[in-house]
Amino acid sequence: MREARKEARFCESTCMNRCSWFNRFAKAAARATGKPMAFILAAATIIIWGVTGPLFGFSDTWQLVINTGTTIITFLMVFLIQNTQNRDSDAIQIKLDELIRATKGAHTALLDLEELEDEDIERIRDLYEEIATKSRQAMEAGEDDTGTPFVHIENASGNHNEAHLKHTRKTAARRARKRASR
Repeated sequence: MREARKEARFCESTCMNRCSWFNRFAKAAARATGKPMAFILAAATIIIWGVTGPLFGFSDTWQLVINTGTTIITFLMVFLIQNTQNRDSDAIQIKLDELIRATKGAHTALLDLEELEDEDIERIRDLYEEIATKSRQAMEAGEDDTGTPFVHIENASGNHNEAHLKHTRKTAARRARKRASR
């Protein structure tokens, strides 16, 4: 209960009273139902229900009570859990976006990556899997696997060979200018 009050105060102070009553309730309910005491209470309810079966002759009403109760609780908990999960996911995504934004040399095209189409995300994942494969091969050959390899992230549309050619040409042109200036 103390944690729920702390969470509500934190929410009020950080959100400047913009947190809805539902968010405060969902946070408190998620924390409370995630505690061992909530499990013990649920288990005790089931045990009591089972023990009272013979008293009620295992009647339809006796079965209906537990079925109705668990259905209602499950139905409501789905929404509370989904709300908490969405909020946590959004917060983690924002934190990751901030880390990407603040890291020098990071691809800011990865910001808001979750909004891309599945095919684009798959292409970007393939690029990073390729880097991981090359790093593992380097390690097996006794080489260093650290560093910041170039990633053609700016071309998520799929034509990676063209992006590589552009990068190679730019690099070659840069080297040629450096040599010419010496």
